[in-house]
Amino acid sequence: MTLAAHGISLRYGPREIITDTSLTIPAGKVTVIVGANGSGKSTLLKSLARQLKPSTGTVTLNGTDVWAQSPKQVARVVGFLPQAPLAPDGLTVAQLVANGRMPHQGLFARMSSTDGEVIEAALTATNTRDLAKVLVTNLSGGQRQRVWIAMVMAQQPEILLLDEPTTWLDVTHQLDVLDLLVGMNRTQGTTIAMVLHDLNLAARYADHLIAVAGGTIYAQGNPDEVLTRESLQTVFGLDAQIHPDPITGTPLVVPLDRQAA
Repeated sequence: MTLAAHGISLRYGPREIITDTSLTIPAGKVTVIVGANGSGKSTLLKSLARQLKPSTGTVTLNGTDVWAQSPKQVARVVGFLPQAPLAPDGLTVAQLVANGRMPHQGLFARMSSTDGEVIEAALTATNTRDLAKVLVTNLSGGQRQRVWIAMVMAQQPEILLLDEPTTWLDVTHQLDVLDLLVGMNRTQGTTIAMVLHDLNLAARYADHLIAVAGGTIYAQGNPDEVLTRESLQTVFGLDAQIHPDPITGTPLVVPLDRQAA
């Protein structure tokens, strides 16, 4: 299943955020989108998720314009987890995760045994089974993020889009979440595309890296092709050295001392 943008421009009111941009999310890979604040990376992800309609150009799912398909049709294939999602008050973890089955159900359908098995598998995979009866509002940040991922796992998407899934998490929980997502990719073949701020985590976890600057794609490819001193200067205004990560061999960004400079 292929998700792609073809010459899209995106705007909020009169302000254009993304200009004439094309890309394809590599199937079966982990793609990470990076860029400075305000560069348009989250806006681009929303468009791929059929949350924001392009002013020009098209976003296609397996060659068909996503806006020519119903939201439920797209949701059967593409899962989307926005920044800081909110659950209604009084909702338990099990109830939230069950919402992931909605794209696969008819208007008046009840939960089937298959739905129950999928929900149980999602809770198990995210290590949240013990939280099933707990209110979502009573969870810690790390627990809450794993529960939201359980919900989109229950959706059984072929493609999963996530906007800054590690925001507000400590380092340990950031790694837990990213390991979980990469595990989905490796074991289930789920195509993952997400926005991250931490360049070193992006380099470590990405098969494919996209750098966004000035409302368009500046560079894309393997992390070692994209994260160069030149690209860091252009995309982030950052002067840094690039060294091999001693654990993974992926690019490790070491900012230079700005005060000394």
